[in-house]
Amino acid sequence: MAGEASPFPDLTADCSRCAAICCVAYPFDDNDEFGLLKAADAPCPNLSNSCFDCTIHKDLDRKGFKGCVAYSCAGAGQRITQELFDGENWRDDPDLLTHMTYALRVLRPIHEALLLLKESEKLPVPKSALAKGATLTAALCPENPTSIYDFEDPEVQDALAEVPNYLQSLAAYL
Repeated sequence: MAGEASPFPDLTADCSRCAAICCVAYPFDDNDEFGLLKAADAPCPNLSNSCFDCTIHKDLDRKGFKGCVAYSCAGAGQRITQELFDGENWRDDPDLLTHMTYALRVLRPIHEALLLLKESEKLPVPKSALAKGATLTAALCPENPTSIYDFEDPEVQDALAEVPNYLQSLAAYL
């Protein structure tokens, strides 16, 4: 319906509204995907010291950071920074670092699942088959979340675990 609010949060990465959480949260292996070894919860050495920009962003692929080129948080990074941490960041308050990176590891899979559910709505399948997707979407989007713990609720995590089965069930209609 026109004017109806989308059940989905913003699922497009917007690095300008994030605190480079992905550049800190995940470990890097020195391989074809990442040009260096980096521990989890440690800032990438290519991250600018003055802001949250990558100093080699234009040359990521050439410098061996194909993993960074391929990565998307599906909007989880800015949601964590802006909504769950009210714009605060780990640089201004180092005590937030592990909390923010933990939040990314919880919320990113949820955002990825929501992205898949959103795409599944475009499939030529009966509306009755899409009803389960709407139920899963609702469960993955707690109302007015104020902390990452809202996304760790068993209802949310159970819905996240059910998404692959639901998507696979749609194959019968294609």
